[in-house]
Amino acid sequence: MEDTIILSSAEDTQAYGAAWAARCKEGDVIALQGVLGAGKTQLVKGLAQGLGFTGEVTSPTFTIIHEYTGGRLPLYHLDLYRFETEGEAQRAGMEDYLPSDGVTVVEWPERILGLLPPQTQFYTIEVVSLNERIVRKTQLNG
Repeated sequence: MEDTIILSSAEDTQAYGAAWAARCKEGDVIALQGVLGAGKTQLVKGLAQGLGFTGEVTSPTFTIIHEYTGGRLPLYHLDLYRFETEGEAQRAGMEDYLPSDGVTVVEWPERILGLLPPQTQFYTIEVVSLNERIVRKTQLNG
């Protein structure tokens, strides 16, 4: 993926995710950083569509994880916003998805930096305006 891209709508963000999915492979771990409402889940919607999932994709803020299967690869969407420590994430079984038999996307990865595998790809989504976002490849950022 490009190191930096500007997206001008939720639809652009989903299309970017769908294009990204074509290059995803088993064991990929993608860490998405960004404020609430930055568009992390919109990007995951696109990834799921690009991998061939046809159902509804929603934020797992309260359920912690959503699994999307039936496509080229399973997609595991982890939202760790509600965790305060790595120990909580371990007790909840998050390590089983790091890496997995599919693609794992982790929102709020700074909560579990010590658990993330070395191949984790870090991206930050920055809010520029009501609709515009910048997706930037970043380094480990805790």
